[in-house]
Amino acid sequence: MSATADHAEERTNPAARLGFQPGQVVQEIGYDDDADQELREAIEEIIGSDIVDEDFDDVADAVVLWFREDDGDLTDALVDALGLIDDGSPVWLLTPKTGRDGYVEPSDINESAQTAGLSQTKSISAGKDWTGSRLVTPKAAAKKR
Repeated sequence: MSATADHAEERTNPAARLGFQPGQVVQEIGYDDDADQELREAIEEIIGSDIVDEDFDDVADAVVLWFREDDGDLTDALVDALGLIDDGSPVWLLTPKTGRDGYVEPSDINESAQTAGLSQTKSISAGKDWTGSRLVTPKAAAKKR
């Protein structure tokens, strides 16, 4: 594939915009029937293997966390997700878009991320019904550990 084709895919394929790489282990939390199947399949295509589920017992390279307003405490979910990855690895928080069932306010995401010790680095449209927020441990905090 040419560099131009790679850039075109990044613009059109949400999984490519999430920054996943071949060979990565991606763990998924909060999967339900409403999760975006096209996005999941695109992630698996990029990483070259199945997404691992909540029972995976090793460290993952990234976490995909599907979260809806009524799923409980977002801060707790983010802290749990942090325990599954190394410092500096991303947690992709996927929440329903504005107006969809389970929508989570951006201020709630920001507050929960900060409380969990995460910084939001970008947000993207991650499918027809989902918004993706890339959350990582701040570089200064990672260096202190």
